[in-house]
Amino acid sequence: MGCTIMVGGLFGDEGKGKIVAHVACFDKPSIIARGGVGPNAGHTVIVGDKRYGIRMIPSGFVHKDTRLLIGAGVLVDPNVFLGEVSSLDVKGRVFVDKRCSIIEEKHIVQDKGSSHLFKKIGSTGTGCGPANEERVRRTAKQAKDIEDLQAFLTDVPLEINEALDKGENVMIEGTQGFGISLYYGTYPFVTSKDTSASQMAADVGIGPSRVDDVIVVFKSFPTRVGSGPFETEMTPEEANGLGIEEFGTVTGRPRRIGMWDGKMAKYSAMINGATQIALTGLDKIDPACKGITDYDKLSTKVKEFVESAQKDVGVPFTLLSTGPEISEIIDLRGN
Repeated sequence: MGCTIMVGGLFGDEGKGKIVAHVACFDKPSIIARGGVGPNAGHTVIVGDKRYGIRMIPSGFVHKDTRLLIGAGVLVDPNVFLGEVSSLDVKGRVFVDKRCSIIEEKHIVQDKGSSHLFKKIGSTGTGCGPANEERVRRTAKQAKDIEDLQAFLTDVPLEINEALDKGENVMIEGTQGFGISLYYGTYPFVTSKDTSASQMAADVGIGPSRVDDVIVVFKSFPTRVGSGPFETEMTPEEANGLGIEEFGTVTGRPRRIGMWDGKMAKYSAMINGATQIALTGLDKIDPACKGITDYDKLSTKVKEFVESAQKDVGVPFTLLSTGPEISEIIDLRGN
């Protein structure tokens, strides 16, 4: 299976955390490395009756034998990181690249105090934009400069490339979504860097030739937090009528709800170089399908939706999520 990159294909909140956790438990990678922006992204993982909201640690932490790495391209907030290390009990198997840039309190203050970022763009206020700005100026602190992080430092590219040389499985976990990519998203209503699969490879220090699969995660009904264009957005009344109400993992803000956007999904799959698609939220299309793990048992309504969406994108749909818990999934890989 080699190296698999997993990224969000829409505006974020596609359910990547659940998909990453499932694949981690099923494929048992030796390493899961996190790319992306920083703690402005929240992933939710539900295992049984336990619910985890994660901002720094890779969502695949649920596989106990996996080494968890944070790539050099990721911004690290030491307070958030250390808090999650403690709450998730992962000390001893989670490490940070020594070159990660650091989010300081001043960056958070600048973020929340900017009317452009916080009010117009809809920033999460976690300091990522100002921290990346300082990184570009080459004045940012790095993980190797922070005393509290000394026990967690490593060379992430070296670890990953050596694991791949040994024939081990590695998974790269992206954050945010294609629609808020600094390069390809709805600028200026975007995050502070690219969010595509190519960026995730760069974030953890692997070349394109080392990537075997790219799984792009779509949600059957796109959602968006904060400002910015949203072509298929429905009214809150329409969303409530369908029984769909969601809130952001990091901010707690209500998510804007939209209809499936086949055109955007196809373009996203193209730029990300998708080899497989994971589709989440099928239990919202038909609540009777919640928890189903056999494709043949899906309702006609859901099957028709999946077949139509797959035709839109032109890439095999191999992971179909029928609920938020990591076991509520139809895994068609290899079928």
